[in-house]
Amino acid sequence: MALELDTRQRAMLQEMGVHVWLPDVAAAPVVVQSLPADVVPALPSTPVVQERAARPVAASAAARVPSTPTAAPAANRLAGEPLALQGLDWAELAQAAANCQACGLCAGRKHSTLRAPATPTQVDWLVVGDPPDEDEDRLAQPFAEQAGVLLDNMFKAAGASRSGVARTGAHLSNVVKCRPPPGRLPQAAELAQCAQYLQREVELVQPKVIVAMGRFAAQLLLEEHPQEAALPLGRQRGRVYRYRGIAVVVTYHPKVLLRASADKAKAWADLCLAMDVLDGSLQ
Repeated sequence: MALELDTRQRAMLQEMGVHVWLPDVAAAPVVVQSLPADVVPALPSTPVVQERAARPVAASAAARVPSTPTAAPAANRLAGEPLALQGLDWAELAQAAANCQACGLCAGRKHSTLRAPATPTQVDWLVVGDPPDEDEDRLAQPFAEQAGVLLDNMFKAAGASRSGVARTGAHLSNVVKCRPPPGRLPQAAELAQCAQYLQREVELVQPKVIVAMGRFAAQLLLEEHPQEAALPLGRQRGRVYRYRGIAVVVTYHPKVLLRASADKAKAWADLCLAMDVLDGSLQ
């Protein structure tokens, strides 16, 4: 069947570089006139179209074949799998965290914040904060800069420090060891995956009380108390919970206290509650 085109249609095809071949019985040749530029302003030039038309059919067909999917990154492929952390000492645990790709949080980090203590020893306090911020990521340590200074002053008043031992010692950690990529928060699966590091820290520290500072820390450490874990942090305060048999007290993160100084008295009351646990007044 012959292709029926009027003069204008043939002219547009000619401008696009598309040649139409007609049977020998076709009508007399059509005189083609160039169209004004404003009729087809976005049409590509003829040489480019001709070059594309000259490509072998096999190459064009190959270009339409979807490429083989690449392997999933390790951060996605390993998510949810157990980590071989049992039996690691402090140096080995810190090295494992520095190289970890077990969840998507590794994409946002410069450094892991899991640090081996200078002198590994048992301490009574384990302080767990929210995911690392920019300062913690840069300095590769939890509770950095002004938030760290405030925390140190709070524990000094409680008779403890980062460098102390037993009742006077506090080990600091983050609920996850990598700073999340900008613009997003850690997901529940990522909190659970990184909790394996925290569980090994608990085994090494052997704390008598855990202080959960911030809503993400409370969310993880109150996993055995699901109803309370769903409450706002202000309503989680004031009582003693359990995480794997260890007493847990919930309070505000020092970064929050720097912005809301009125809550410092509440945070001090929470530390006093934790001290009562250590002194045996509460179980």
